[in-house]
Amino acid sequence: MTQKIYHRVLTIAGSDSGGGAGIQADLKTIAANGCYGLSVITALTAQNTLGVSGIHPVPLDFVTAQMDAVLSDIGADAVKIGMLFSPELIRTVAQGLVRHGVRTIVLDPVMIAQSGDRLLQDEAIDALKTELIPLATIITPNTPEASALLGREITTAEAVSEAARELMTLGCANVLIKGGHLESGDSDDCLYLGAEDRAVILSGKRIPTRNNHGTGCTLSSAIASGLAKGQTVETAVRQAKDYITQAIEGGAEYTLGQGHGPVHHFFRFF
Repeated sequence: MTQKIYHRVLTIAGSDSGGGAGIQADLKTIAANGCYGLSVITALTAQNTLGVSGIHPVPLDFVTAQMDAVLSDIGADAVKIGMLFSPELIRTVAQGLVRHGVRTIVLDPVMIAQSGDRLLQDEAIDALKTELIPLATIITPNTPEASALLGREITTAEAVSEAARELMTLGCANVLIKGGHLESGDSDDCLYLGAEDRAVILSGKRIPTRNNHGTGCTLSSAIASGLAKGQTVETAVRQAKDYITQAIEGGAEYTLGQGHGPVHHFFRFF
C-alpha cells in the first residue's frame, strides 16, 4: 500500500495559555485546514481573554534545539512565524531557517496583542526588518504593525496599497496588509504580489463581536497551510481570508472568558 504524505506546517511562535492565539491557535488552524502541525515555542505567556500578565522567553539555545530537532527529521513544507519578542531571538530563528534551507515562510510580525499588551521589544523591529523579512515568502502585518515597520501612520484604506508596495523594499516576496484596524465599515485587506507588481484588494465584511483574539495568528497559519499544499500565494491568501471570516462568524456565537474571546477554529466540524 502506498503511504500517504502529510502537508507539514511548522509554527514558530509564543504559547498562549488562554488557547486563543499563538502556538495553540496556529496548531488548531493547521489541523482544521488539513495539514500536520509542528511547533517551536519561542516564549511562554501567562494570558487570558483579558490580557497578558507575564512573558517568559525560551532560552535561545533551546529554540535552536527545537528547530534542529523538527527540521532535521520531519521537515516542513511551510513555516509560519509569529511572536519573537527580542532581536536575539529573531537572529536565532533566521539563522535556523537559513541553516535548514527553508524556502516557504509566512511571517506575521506580531507586535501588540489584541488586549494592547506589547509583545515585541522596540529594538527588535530593526532586527525583524534586516534579518527575517528578507527571507519571507509573505508578511502579514495589520495596519499598526505596518505603521511601525514603515515609521509612519497608516490610517486610511487609500494609504494601504502604497504602504504594501513600500514594504516590499524590505526584501520580502509578497505583502498582505490587514485592514481590520481601519475605521471603515468593512474589513478589506490588501495583497501585494511582488513578482507580478500587482495589488489585490480582498473585500471582507466587518463582523460585530468581541471574540477576535488570535485573528492574525489564525490567518497567517491558514495561509501557511495553503502554501504547504502547493497553492499559489494569491489562492492561499484568498482561502485563508474565507477561513478566518467564517471562524470569526462561528466564534461570535460563543462566550468564553470576560474579555476578547477566540475565533472558532473548528467551525466546519461543530
